[in-house]
Amino acid sequence: MDEEKAALSLFLEAQREAVPAILDGLDEAALTTAVLPSGWTPLGVVEHLGHAERHWFQEIVLGHAEPLPWPDDAPPLTTPRSPEEVFAFYRAQCARSNAVLAATPLSARPVGRHPDPLGAETTDLRRIVLHVIEETARHAGHLDAARELLDGRTGLGPR
Repeated sequence: MDEEKAALSLFLEAQREAVPAILDGLDEAALTTAVLPSGWTPLGVVEHLGHAERHWFQEIVLGHAEPLPWPDDAPPLTTPRSPEEVFAFYRAQCARSNAVLAATPLSARPVGRHPDPLGAETTDLRRIVLHVIEETARHAGHLDAARELLDGRTGLGPR
């Protein structure tokens, strides 16, 4: 793996690791509690991040994705699934993304296409990785705030 890809992979993995670390120790009731008026739940955000990994690395980079294990019919950023199912889904999607990243040059053009305006900006795998780092970090920040509202804990994440 070249130096740039190794650096991007390191930053991507750090953001991914923050997600379950921030939520560690919360029970199912807390994971499925909406703390903001918009109604999203911490567990729904984790499932959303799994869908984002699948979308960007499979649907967009490769042009196809394996079928989802369930219907994608829950309200946005919520889920009827158990924490075990959702965290397993997220881990599996990250593993698939890692395989795509390992096997694909950063300069590779995506086979699929995301709608504009973001679609016009994602011209190669490098930009897709940067987008997924940004999206994961943004949602990890949301989860940080939700955790503080749920039980007052702050400063969580990988050590």
